[in-house]
Amino acid sequence: MKTPIVIASVLLATLACCKKSEPLIWQPADNPIMTRWASEIDPTAPWPEYPRPAMQRKEWKSLNGLWDYAITDKDNVSPEWQGKILVPYPVESALSGVKTKLSDSLALWYKTEFTIPAGWNKKELMLNFEASDWETTVWIDGNEAGKHCGGYDPFSFNITDLLAKTKKHIITVKVWDPTDTGRQPRGKQVSKPGGIWYTSSSGIWQSVWLEPVNHSSIKDIRITPDIDRSRIIVTVYDGSTCQGDESEISIAEVTVKEGSRIVATSKGEVCKEMILEIQNPVLWNPENPFLYDIEIKLYNNEKLCDEVSSYAGMRKISIGKADDGFTRILLNNSFLFQTGPLDQGFWPDGIYTPPTEKAMAFDLQMLKKMGFNMLRKHVKVESRRFYYLTDMMGMLVWQDMPSGDSYIWGEMADIDKSPQDSLQFVTELKRMIDSKFNNPSIIMWVIFNEGWGQYKTAEMTDLVSTYDTTRVVNSASGWTDRGTGDIMDIHHYPDPLAPEAESQRAIVLGEYGGLGLPVTGHTWETKNWGYRNMTDSLQLLDRYTEFYETVRK
Repeated sequence: MKTPIVIASVLLATLACCKKSEPLIWQPADNPIMTRWASEIDPTAPWPEYPRPAMQRKEWKSLNGLWDYAITDKDNVSPEWQGKILVPYPVESALSGVKTKLSDSLALWYKTEFTIPAGWNKKELMLNFEASDWETTVWIDGNEAGKHCGGYDPFSFNITDLLAKTKKHIITVKVWDPTDTGRQPRGKQVSKPGGIWYTSSSGIWQSVWLEPVNHSSIKDIRITPDIDRSRIIVTVYDGSTCQGDESEISIAEVTVKEGSRIVATSKGEVCKEMILEIQNPVLWNPENPFLYDIEIKLYNNEKLCDEVSSYAGMRKISIGKADDGFTRILLNNSFLFQTGPLDQGFWPDGIYTPPTEKAMAFDLQMLKKMGFNMLRKHVKVESRRFYYLTDMMGMLVWQDMPSGDSYIWGEMADIDKSPQDSLQFVTELKRMIDSKFNNPSIIMWVIFNEGWGQYKTAEMTDLVSTYDTTRVVNSASGWTDRGTGDIMDIHHYPDPLAPEAESQRAIVLGEYGGLGLPVTGHTWETKNWGYRNMTDSLQLLDRYTEFYETVRK
């Protein structure tokens, strides 16, 4: 990465010297603080890593980089382009190069060109978005490809039939984000940030890429480890056959490897479970996050049509009696004391989007060095690269569903959610589970936080418990327990408390602490926020030592 960065900076400097009247191609907007990784961004190829590590193909093309942008009235259909924006950083971020806030009356437009690489002409072309917040409409060469509503989940369009007969093709994207004026899942994004509420991240905020596929191709895979029977269950979905097209006869072949050694193979029909026996499986855990490599090939009428690579961790998460007789969360049938931060995933320069994968990895590596073995990903869903890193590093994840609607503070009354709002919440909830199902590091789904958008708790808990039987379900983290789910979770600030033990549910302390230590040059604002502010690092260390001793007891 370093060489291209130097070249890019030299190019920008040259442009500035030779054409002083023209603005730089890209530079971060002014910002109170920046991370060390901002200077490492290559504007010609930001976030160059393959976005979907658990179902990876060899051929693909990143579209990340500088796009034209415009901000118009929401109903405008013909934008006048205003400059360049760096994708995939949200428009409110400094790293986008724009750094402007949008109201719910405005729309954000994008445009870029691409050419189809040689050898792709006989393939179908998929346009993939890792995430765009919130309502995204896409056109290819002036033809509408589709619309997607959802701020945190990946989505794709088959754009093959929309391509004009030209060498260069144009992608146009329109995004509208109501932020906190709407009732859609949005987490802690607000129009007027303050306290524990943060700047919104509108528009494209994760990678965009192209991928060539055959008409018969792998659409999805589901990998379920079963350590009690020493096996992995794999289901391959190909789209057409799974939808009942009898003219398509598709067979999947699955190979599981431990390094270069093949440990299991299976061949069978798509859309049906294939069982692969694993002798003496290496179990995945935070101390030894071992991952098996998986290769999957798709055959149609005995012809190879597609192949992808994936991986799996042999782990089990359950609720049961520990050796001390208490009901606890069990990892691989044994109790593991879990401790970690409330990870909210906001960056000063990229907001929802880390500057680079290196920055994101550093964050997780430091948490491991500090002694943490889990994190609660708080009312935000990250890119699939994030969970790939937690899988590799052995970081357990309690994954929140992003909250929306009205925020209820400690009240026992559920909100009144319309059928349309409920359908959108459930749709995005299922997409979160579907797109992250294969990640062994994710061990818990947290449906609601502190009554924020909480409704029909028992019904939502049953839905998630049925939809994913491989993980534990936390109905509501903190204050608004309805007696449902696998977890009894309380919040207590700043000092820790433990809820009373239960026979059927595990007890957890979902949040506590919130001690603030303002460090000059490292704060967004002069006034620092915290439940309690410390005067120096030693006081902070002493107080957290006291807290951890209490939690341990």
